[in-house]
Amino acid sequence: MCLKDLAAYDADVIVRVLFVAYHFPPIGGGGVQRNAKFAQYLPEFGYRPIVVTGPGGATGRWTPEDQSMLEEVGADTVVHRIPGPEPDVSGGRRAALERRLMLKTPFARWWRAGVVQLGTDIGGDADIVYGSLVPYESTEPVATLARRLGKPWIADLQDPWALDEMWLYPSGLHQRVDVRRMRRCLSSAAAIIMNTPEAALRVQRAFPELRDIVTAIPNGFDAADFEGAAPERRDGKFRIVHTGYLHTDQGLRLRDVRWARRILGGTAPGIDILPRSHVYLLQALEQLVRADPQLATTVEVVLAGVMSPRDHEVAERSPVPVHFPGYLSHRETVGLLRSADLLFLPMQDLPVRTLAGLVPGKTYEYLASQRPILAAVPDGDARDLLEEAGSARLCRPTDTGAMRDLIALEIERWRAGEPVTTPKTDVLARYERRELTRQLADVLGAVAASHPLSAARVESPSHRYVEAERPGYDAAMRRDGH
Repeated sequence: MCLKDLAAYDADVIVRVLFVAYHFPPIGGGGVQRNAKFAQYLPEFGYRPIVVTGPGGATGRWTPEDQSMLEEVGADTVVHRIPGPEPDVSGGRRAALERRLMLKTPFARWWRAGVVQLGTDIGGDADIVYGSLVPYESTEPVATLARRLGKPWIADLQDPWALDEMWLYPSGLHQRVDVRRMRRCLSSAAAIIMNTPEAALRVQRAFPELRDIVTAIPNGFDAADFEGAAPERRDGKFRIVHTGYLHTDQGLRLRDVRWARRILGGTAPGIDILPRSHVYLLQALEQLVRADPQLATTVEVVLAGVMSPRDHEVAERSPVPVHFPGYLSHRETVGLLRSADLLFLPMQDLPVRTLAGLVPGKTYEYLASQRPILAAVPDGDARDLLEEAGSARLCRPTDTGAMRDLIALEIERWRAGEPVTTPKTDVLARYERRELTRQLADVLGAVAASHPLSAARVESPSHRYVEAERPGYDAAMRRDGH
């Protein structure tokens, strides 16, 4: 099956997709939005998702709770939850051993057992297995589940896993072992989806035997989230906003051991992760305030998301007020974006002409907010997208002088009351969630055409959203017509 020859599908035939995704409401975050929106909109294209996910009660740094995200789950979606509680994340010496010896974590063992068991119990009538593979411990159980059910499976990796420059391995040997594991796990997939063109190219180059089944479907935004009037502000402040995670701790750790990394390997050559934080932004603001002290009471920075003590420590040295509202629901985050005078988009630094393998998920919602963007980004898909959209001011990730000048230009525009530059409509339209779901439907159609369905069915698309939680999910399945 070659994804270049995508097959058409019959919109009257409801194809059942066993949709395995750990990151699913009520967990919050960018990856959750991708999964929830795919599940919500797939029925419009003839595909009915049957979700297998976790209990939804995780409380770690990367799995904040967002009950409002449950509203993003479509009414046609049946959700089955693996029983909790989830195992605690290892710490201290145990975590170090798991990392250095590449041991299976308690989470990985629990998640594998749950996916295979629950998926086998409910997935007999599914036609295709779709795996959202973050965390990548999902790959083996999803492949095993598909093999048990005798169904084709689709791997949605999002970021490029072992080929991702943001991953820091203990050594080059660890990375090579993980690349081999990645190849082995993906070898049985019927299709592989990445979330940027560069990530897709990396997989194709690393595993040429998989070239024809790799495609890219980016992250995006839901136009409905940005309807209505933007929040009004009359506080007289020039507000700079960043949403999501900062990578201050990871960046400082990498700098501390850079000399050892040159010997051991396990990192991308020349990468600097610290710029993917607020460090350089605050340095640029310090230069601005030094030249114009009045800005110390005019400018404010809002950093929304789950923050570390190191993030707060860096902000204590800020020349302007820095506010930490904490993790906000997706709805609150969109409101904050639309209230900004400037959105800050930092990325990791890489050598010139070295392409980054990802586009931060916030990029698309930044664009959809129609607010000015200060993008401190390396070469790659993110920079290309922002240049094409035409509404961002661009600089290199560590260029504080350029940041200072670009912020000054935006403050001058703001003071003069001049309108903002908005992104090109045709560019923005490519990243709307329904359009991205249509692209996923094309991939599902190609897989379905190459693998005969378990049964040809014509069904009414009127189904209820059911939280099917073990024990008791069998009754929910019966209620929903299985």
